Amino acid sequence: HVQLVESGGGSVQAGGSLRISCTVSGYTYGSSCMGWFRRAPGKEREGVASIDSGGTTSYADSVKGRFTISQDNAKKNLYLEMNSLGPEDTGIYYCAARPHTFDCYTGSWWGRNWGQGTQVTVS
Repeated sequence: HVQLVESGGGSVQAGGSLRISCTVSGYTYGSSCMGWFRRAPGKEREGVASIDSGGTTSYADSVKGRFTISQDNAKKNLYLEMNSLGPEDTGIYYCAARPHTFDCYTGSWWGRNWGQGTQVTVS
């Protein structure tokens, strides 16, 4: 049974930084595409950053140069380091995963497994 649990959300002032984490359990697939999505108030859920099991990353244009996605070697934890945050980054952040690397580019894929989300508020 795959479970993804986010943590680390909170409130931060504009220009600040925040790191959110996702603990992954029950994931036994050798290949994976994992990433972060967010849903801003009044908007659709959108991809923010992705990483495949080979370590290739991709980002939404709106966060390039500010956000960094990473995962530990055992792929038990997924991280999103967010810098230079602005009010437009406010939203619920979800981690997601699926068991193959095909087309693992932000904006091109949707998760099979999802976390419950963590709120990030920038003011």
